[in-house]
Amino acid sequence: MGRYSGFIAATAALAQQDVNFVLIPEVDFDLRGPNGFLAALEKRLAQREHAVIVAAEGAGQKFFEEKETERDESGNIRLKDIGGFLKDVISAYFKEKNIDISLKYIDPSYMIRSLPANANDNVFCSFLGRDAVHAGMAGKTKLLIGRWNNHFVHIPMSASAGKRKQVNPKGKLWLSVLGATGQGSLKND
Repeated sequence: MGRYSGFIAATAALAQQDVNFVLIPEVDFDLRGPNGFLAALEKRLAQREHAVIVAAEGAGQKFFEEKETERDESGNIRLKDIGGFLKDVISAYFKEKNIDISLKYIDPSYMIRSLPANANDNVFCSFLGRDAVHAGMAGKTKLLIGRWNNHFVHIPMSASAGKRKQVNPKGKLWLSVLGATGQGSLKND
């Protein structure tokens, strides 16, 4: 999850406060070099002996530019697996340096998608469904129901479709992630 936007990765890192590195599609990073990700990870491990890394699905796709582009059944570009790639690169990097590490890799996508709904989810979805039925019975079309300032409202599809919302690398969310993780820019320039 997070093909083109890192909102889930960023907000999950802020919610848990155990994350040390967050990699998202909107923010470029280098793997190698004095300020790259691997050097920062090595420094973190030397200081604290552990690190938690969260990577959005679309992060680091530049590392796969030589690979052939594949498409899914709907014609969407099938992104390359950044998680597996990072696992292999991290393992190789520390093996080259003869530094022993214990690396655990978890792809939480199915865990996140399969959590059971709680009572709040049930009430929220009931409001959305009820308001959608009322809008349809009133003859309204080309809209969706959303929550805005604690009110359920009708939002024209034109206001929501055709745009991709992304994390602003200079905005409050990303700056909060940087403050919480202390990861720095992970760029060599």
